[in-house]
Amino acid sequence: MRTLTVVVLLAIAAPASQAQLIPTRPTGQQQQQTPPDPADTIPVPMFREDPPVSPVGAAVRSLILPGWGQSVAGRRVTGAVFIFWEGLTLTMTIKSLHQKEYQKRVGAETATEKGEEVQDWWILLAFNHLLAAAEAYVSTNLWDFPADITAEPLPGGDVGAGFKVYW
Repeated sequence: MRTLTVVVLLAIAAPASQAQLIPTRPTGQQQQQTPPDPADTIPVPMFREDPPVSPVGAAVRSLILPGWGQSVAGRRVTGAVFIFWEGLTLTMTIKSLHQKEYQKRVGAETATEKGEEVQDWWILLAFNHLLAAAEAYVSTNLWDFPADITAEPLPGGDVGAGFKVYW
């Protein structure tokens, strides 16, 4: 075991000791860079297109109105889901507020519980805004990500999901 430890340490230390040497160049020579030959270079195609809106712009739009940033980025179904949830939570917040005011007027004992329900709906409303902003930011950063998602049978009868990433 001790021999193995020494061998591993020597294997790590040998390249590190050579990496610390500073190469010296002769004093009379200047290193000049020559431009690459155009016939020798391959043009690199642009692999990333700019999104239709910046990630911060999409996040701010979805923070103001959930679903707006998703809609601008071309994710209309996701935007519609966020707008639907916004309408639902806003409607339930207003309904709970009206019920709380009614219970206060009649002197019902459950007015405090209704106040907690109103707080719950306010929290869901705020969470929807934050989640929509985060989703818009991430989806705009990854809007042209080329991933193929597939489900294939695995050995043993299980089903597995995977995706391919092209570099």
